[in-house]
Amino acid sequence: MKRLVLPILAAATLALAQSNQAPLAKSLRLYVFDGGTLDIPDTTPYGFKKEELANYKMSVASFLVVHPKGTLMWDTGAVPDSSFPPGGGPGTLRYAKSTKTLTAQLAEIGYKPSDITYLALSHFHWDHVGNSNLFASATWLVPRSEREIMFAQPPSPRTEPQNFSALKNSKTIYLTKPEYDVFGDGSVIIKAAPGHSPGHQVLFLKLAKTGPVVLSGDLYHYPEERKFHKVPTTEFNRDQTVTSRADVEAFLKKTGAQLWIQHDITANAKLKKSPQFYE
Repeated sequence: MKRLVLPILAAATLALAQSNQAPLAKSLRLYVFDGGTLDIPDTTPYGFKKEELANYKMSVASFLVVHPKGTLMWDTGAVPDSSFPPGGGPGTLRYAKSTKTLTAQLAEIGYKPSDITYLALSHFHWDHVGNSNLFASATWLVPRSEREIMFAQPPSPRTEPQNFSALKNSKTIYLTKPEYDVFGDGSVIIKAAPGHSPGHQVLFLKLAKTGPVVLSGDLYHYPEERKFHKVPTTEFNRDQTVTSRADVEAFLKKTGAQLWIQHDITANAKLKKSPQFYE
């Protein structure tokens, strides 16, 4: 009997261990997480009155890139999971509102924040880094200028330092070149696009079925900005933004990539949300 029991127990233990592992991917996948909305109080810094925009509200999105060699979290939302009330209901921060925690959305597809290999943020502003502390165990891919402004004293008014404070002790790789090939095969590339912030960046993905995609960060906020060539008055460096936009537009033309404007609430509503994915 003991000879039979031991193999059964070993098999059960192995199955349990495997069930606790994050899912593996044989090819590149992209998950889109719902981070809620921003009810923009004043759109004039973007060059428009509210009535001149198709929708003055902005979407908030986070993305999980799953690659055979690991995972990359791109942006972490505006509202931290800790801001959701214990009894249920939406979480809020400033003028952001979200109905779904990022942790719950990750769990739905079999991941914990501690499973994530890499973290990259398009930039340091509060509405893109809300859940960054969850990913402190990941390797942080960041331009030095962004990290410096995030931990500067006094804090920038465009930050909520308590929501990314744990990254100060994270394993960090400083991005020093115009492009960083995350997994070494050209399928996931972080591209420098400074201007909106000192180290603002966009993410290029070479998806086999969907085709190439660029995630915008805040290169643009509204599609009308792109159409009418409006540059917000709140840019860190307006001239750099103009140059970065021209560089990315040339890259889009060269590669045939789609540009997903992360804050475009109309376009974002049409995207497949996790647990569905793009590949």
